Amino acid sequence: MKATTIVRHCLLSATAMSAGLVGQAALASVFITEFMYRGLNDTNHEFIEFTNLGATAVDFTGWRYDDDSANPAAGFDLSGFGLVSSGESVIITEMSANAFRDAWGLSSEVKILGGYGNNLGRADEINLFDGAGNLVDRLTYGDQAIPGTIRTDARGGSPIDFYALGANDISRWRLAQVGDDMGSYMSALGEVGNPGTTPFAPVPLPAAAWLLISGLVGVAGISRRQSVAA
Repeated sequence: MKATTIVRHCLLSATAMSAGLVGQAALASVFITEFMYRGLNDTNHEFIEFTNLGATAVDFTGWRYDDDSANPAAGFDLSGFGLVSSGESVIITEMSANAFRDAWGLSSEVKILGGYGNNLGRADEINLFDGAGNLVDRLTYGDQAIPGTIRTDARGGSPIDFYALGANDISRWRLAQVGDDMGSYMSALGEVGNPGTTPFAPVPLPAAAWLLISGLVGVAGISRRQSVAA
């Protein structure tokens, strides 16, 4: 195959692959970033945080959360979040939104939907679905079923690093500690976490796609030199 043909094929492949990555990123740019399955003294203070780590805003109209029944047609409607900006974290909780905001000292700018009744258990699953019913993120947990993993009883749990996001591996999550690098603190109710914020920064996919294209063109350049040398 001629070198120019190789380059053309690489560019077409890179374009198609980057377009695919863009499509996937639109679906997978929102992640579960913190959860607590119950509050202090067995209270219904549980919460789940979702964060948009994509480069662009995501419209949550029609999006839903469900637990281990994993039913995209049921669960809790997240449409109330509206447009979630790049880097923004949003929260659902069994408490009323105002009570949760007061307990954690959160500003009015943090989007909170209160009063959901799915009631996470000690061993359960968190499922996030988009408006078309596609699974966006899932986290299966349970310290008894998966020995050595965290139990988020009155303490939030968060991924240990960026690479744990979306992996559905609870062994790569850790409990909040007051003053940790996640910005955790104690709420007015005596619970520890960092709802409404995350240390993870959005990833600009276009740059990643450009790196992909550059890499494939580099491979084409090597192939061209080898072809000339032959």
